[in-house]
Amino acid sequence: MMINFTSSSAKRLERMRTVQCEALCRMAADSSVLLGLVEEFVSGQVDSKSTETAAGVKAGQFTVLQLVEALGLSLTSSQPQTRARGVQLLSQVLLECFSSLSENEVEVLIAFYENRLKDHYVITPHVLQGFKALTKCSVLPPGSAVSILRSIFQDVHVQSLMLAERSCVYNILINLMESREQELKGLGADFVFGFVQSVDGERDPRNLLLAFQVARNIVNKGYDLGKFVEELFEVTSCYFPIDFSPPPNDPLGITHEDLVLCLRAVLTGTPRFSEFLLPLIIEKLDSDVQSAKVDSLQTLAACRQTYSHKEFAEFLPGLWSSIRREVFETASERVESAGLSALGTITSCLSRSVLDSDSEDALQVFLNLVLKDCQHHLCEPDLKLVWPSAKLLQAANGASYRASLIVTSAVIPALLEQYNNRTECAERRTLLEVIQGFVLPTPLSRPAEGEESVFVPFQQSLASVVFSALSESSVGLQVTATRVLAALGQQAGLFTSPDVEKAVDHLTRLSLEEEDSQLSLAVEECSGSLAHLHPKAFISRMIPRLKEEIFSDPATVSERLSQYNGAVRQRCVMVLASVSSQASVVTESAPVLLQVVASAHEGSSGFSVEEVISVCISLEKIAQHTRDTEEIGQFFNDIIIPRLFGLVLKAVLLSDRSPLTDEAVLSAIVPVISTACAGLKTELASHMASQAVNLFLNGDVSFLPENDFPSQIQLLQSHAESRGPSKLVCLLMACVCSFPRNVDIPEIDRLLVQLEELSCTSPHVFAYTFAAKCFAGLVNKRAAGKALDAVLERVLKRISVELENVSSTQRTQAFTLLLWVAKALLLRYHPLSTVLTDKLFALLSDPELGSKVADGFCVLMSDSPDVLNRNCHADVRIMYRQRFFAENSSKLVHGFNSEEQEKKSCYLKALSHIVNNLPRQVQLTELPALLPLLLEALSCPDQEVQLSTLSCLQPVLLDPPAALNNQLEALFTRLLALTTSPAMKVKIASIRCVHALSHLPEHMVLPFRARVLKALALPLDDIKRLVRKEAVSARAEWFLLGSPGGR
Repeated sequence: MMINFTSSSAKRLERMRTVQCEALCRMAADSSVLLGLVEEFVSGQVDSKSTETAAGVKAGQFTVLQLVEALGLSLTSSQPQTRARGVQLLSQVLLECFSSLSENEVEVLIAFYENRLKDHYVITPHVLQGFKALTKCSVLPPGSAVSILRSIFQDVHVQSLMLAERSCVYNILINLMESREQELKGLGADFVFGFVQSVDGERDPRNLLLAFQVARNIVNKGYDLGKFVEELFEVTSCYFPIDFSPPPNDPLGITHEDLVLCLRAVLTGTPRFSEFLLPLIIEKLDSDVQSAKVDSLQTLAACRQTYSHKEFAEFLPGLWSSIRREVFETASERVESAGLSALGTITSCLSRSVLDSDSEDALQVFLNLVLKDCQHHLCEPDLKLVWPSAKLLQAANGASYRASLIVTSAVIPALLEQYNNRTECAERRTLLEVIQGFVLPTPLSRPAEGEESVFVPFQQSLASVVFSALSESSVGLQVTATRVLAALGQQAGLFTSPDVEKAVDHLTRLSLEEEDSQLSLAVEECSGSLAHLHPKAFISRMIPRLKEEIFSDPATVSERLSQYNGAVRQRCVMVLASVSSQASVVTESAPVLLQVVASAHEGSSGFSVEEVISVCISLEKIAQHTRDTEEIGQFFNDIIIPRLFGLVLKAVLLSDRSPLTDEAVLSAIVPVISTACAGLKTELASHMASQAVNLFLNGDVSFLPENDFPSQIQLLQSHAESRGPSKLVCLLMACVCSFPRNVDIPEIDRLLVQLEELSCTSPHVFAYTFAAKCFAGLVNKRAAGKALDAVLERVLKRISVELENVSSTQRTQAFTLLLWVAKALLLRYHPLSTVLTDKLFALLSDPELGSKVADGFCVLMSDSPDVLNRNCHADVRIMYRQRFFAENSSKLVHGFNSEEQEKKSCYLKALSHIVNNLPRQVQLTELPALLPLLLEALSCPDQEVQLSTLSCLQPVLLDPPAALNNQLEALFTRLLALTTSPAMKVKIASIRCVHALSHLPEHMVLPFRARVLKALALPLDDIKRLVRKEAVSARAEWFLLGSPGGR
């Protein structure tokens, strides 16, 4: 036993020695490899060896400290360049491997680098790179952040460094401020002083962004500025206002706005800068440079969050004088807007002051200045200073509730007195518009809970003025009065019940009697605003009166009203829709609109098709509220939708003369049902889906009111002799294709079979088109799986059979179904979408269907209003147009190039539809490759192709790509030929394109000037005014081209 034990021990010892020897050999080999890498980098100047060294450290082949040992001879060399190469290698390795360092290693390396900072200046850049890597370490030892910064501030003159090294210093500061904030704050004001010295004189915009970030952290995070407040302000404010224009095609992407916002955040970050910043802003506002004025005023406005009344107190007269001057004298909207915003900021900050008995109210003092300089101008409504003064007062008024109390108490009585003293409508309108600006509440000036509106003391006077203006004959005055009425009505406690009733009576009268379109729109908006807050008044006073007018007999009304009875009905219907935002109002107004539809079906009251369509538009507007109000959704589910189904079904089955059978009316009813169904909650939607499917599949009319319908109703059967019943498939589509995707459609497989049959066999365009849309809408939302695959396989097989049979009479129906199914699959990125779109491309050369297929690409790429859109909860993936274009543009170009000449027009039409529906940025990117084809499309005799191509080209020509330079001759030739086209729209579009070309560089387009002027002389005498207008504008621009005083 003893012998065996000794023998086994000896074997183990032998193995251990072998392992140790192998390890020593590997270490020697690794050391040899490391020394070789160091030698090649330092002496051989092979920069790529730093990457190999970093890879070795990451792999554990050797450590960073071993690398330092291997660099020993290089780091102690008498040659500064050799020492610099050694430090460079170490720093580049650390930038790759800083995350794997231990705390002890970091401590040793920091000490090494601090020592190297005292070495030759050529080593400094590489030392800073090493510090940058070490400041990213999560194991940075305590106290090391202060040590690093003291070394940099003492031993490095930052502004003598190159751009990259200066950037490195700023990044070191940012890294340490993020990870060692408390340590840096321990430096006190020394840190601020060091930063000021480092950044003083910086000019590069990239480094300025970093420097501003450091300065923003200093002022925002509570660093001790000590006695260096003014120094920090001076070293940053010397760049204010920013004057920087990035070079063309700047790869860095730094913009003027980036620098402005970063510097603004520094200057406005602490109230301690106020004594320096506010005088600087006043000084810069005296500049003649508009951008400097805007920047100064916007910077002043940005002080809102950090300044209080104390910071502004000393400078109020100077600031007010500068702002007043800019608003009074400027012709720039930007300067005016910035000035008003700055005034609002000052007023808001002063409003936060705490009142006491020993000091005067700073807000009151300042607003007295404003009122003194502006109020008297309000008494001169015919002079030009009334509006600048009004805007200044309104800006101050909207800054706070306290300010609003002061300003309104001074201004509103004077304005009301002026209104009552004036007799001219124009002057009264101006005064009322000024009042409107004060009445409109802002978020800052709204009274808090428990506070009353600042206009309560003037309640009766304001109401009297508004009602008086509503009774005037001036349309402009009435429009302004309705807007003031809407603004007053939004504020609680301003209108008593009699006032509300009087307002409703005025609005009702204006709806019935006034014909001006602008006034009608203002009345609608005001009625909608007030009805949301005072529904009872509108239910009791307006709706009955409008209903009476809608159903009045033209023979019983005055001669003037009878002449415009149709227009009055139209206005009544539109107002009914605008007031119907509350469930209580909808239950009264929607039945009135339904009654119009029923009367039109019955032939009473003489409603025209156009009036029925208008009613449907109003019902759709009301239906939009089903998404927000469950009660309105319930009402549409229980009353409106069944009633519409019942009326249309009666019209189709029992009356051929009803306007409800008109396809335009049916198309108008579709969005009513679609919008309502899209907003239903899941439970209601499932119930409605069941009822609709049972009606169309089984003829179940039990949910319809007055269901005295014939038995055996078959609504999805193709009727060659009568298009009536099958037309109702549009209502089925509106219903089942609009529900959310989580709503299950009952008997969907049976439904899809019948829709497929109807879409392929119906001889009526309206019926088979809506059947195809309905089929596509259901397919788009159906979950992926075997059931969907089976449906698609069946329908594709049928489509292929019909399309391949050239003698078939149902090829157009098959193509329509193919087009809509292709769109349904394309929107959801289904794998089969490529197969279907390839079929469409193949059909472009079909002699019978080619033109329809080309137009079909417009359907494929554009948003469909009634199905397959996001409002209907369709499965629509982002950027599907870009994806379709990227996958298929080459097929289109190849097909065009290989097709016979007489068939190429279809490819051009398809291309113009596809490109025209792409986002503008994609068009600019792809135009160089497609330009030859688009120029060819301009020569196509098809006017639709010409118009589509021109509408695509015009925006692109405003910012043309370089590829256009070589095609100018062909482009001018084709565009000038189209200026005499027989189609007005083509002429207008081509002239606009020629106009856009005048903005190209002068040397490029000047050779074409004579040709253009001669060609544009003909449209000047065109019989259409719109053509003449475009020709005059374009020709004038071309006349100025190259002329003295021209552009």
